[in-house]
Amino acid sequence: MKYALVTGGSRGIGRAVCLRLAAMGYPVLINYHTNREAAEQTKLLVEAQGAAATLLPFDVANGEESDHALTSWQENHPDDTVAVLVNNAGIRQDSVMVFMKNEQWHSVVDTALNGFFYITRRLLKDMLTGRWGRIITVASLSGLKGLPGQVNYSAAKAALIGASKALAQEIGARRVTVNVVAPGFIETDMVKNLDEKSLKSMIPAGRFGKAEEVADLVGFLASEQAAYITGEVISINGGLYT
Repeated sequence: MKYALVTGGSRGIGRAVCLRLAAMGYPVLINYHTNREAAEQTKLLVEAQGAAATLLPFDVANGEESDHALTSWQENHPDDTVAVLVNNAGIRQDSVMVFMKNEQWHSVVDTALNGFFYITRRLLKDMLTGRWGRIITVASLSGLKGLPGQVNYSAAKAALIGASKALAQEIGARRVTVNVVAPGFIETDMVKNLDEKSLKSMIPAGRFGKAEEVADLVGFLASEQAAYITGEVISINGGLYT
């Protein structure tokens, strides 16, 4: 059976993606780090759609912990594979660079970029052997244009774009696609402390996006209809940056 794994799947965009992939018929592995209550709520929502859901708690920034969790799952599911991977886990630790602490840099980069590396590398072999897979990474507008106060976040998200473009060229012949979704301002906990009114005035669409709209894009990239799309970065930002 082909499964979908969504890192950072307990809330926001991750939760919406879990629900979208479940609606496509995938049993979903919901990764989370600390918020078990939110992850369990996502699991219930997935199951309410008639799909199977499994919680997979581990810190994507920790290579050994990630490897142990995925190895354990694979040992318990010898006939199953993760065919769709959505690298969504990410955190913000905003600060102007002159005052940025080492921990603020490393925690953001480790979660987004190192997490991408640890998880994707671990699952890639089965995709290549099976000659089918979808790797979709959630980057950000910040990784395309840079945003003040987010040097760490912009660096991590820009690196994800470069890594995905390179990986797409390495494995395209094996029918494994690698793409990036770059959301702008989306109505999630990640933007709750921002000046929404001021930011909306800058967006041609006049509003923040919805997590479900990002999830629909991810769902398309995970589908057979997107088999000839790889190495791409698709913005979803209401026209804020093109």
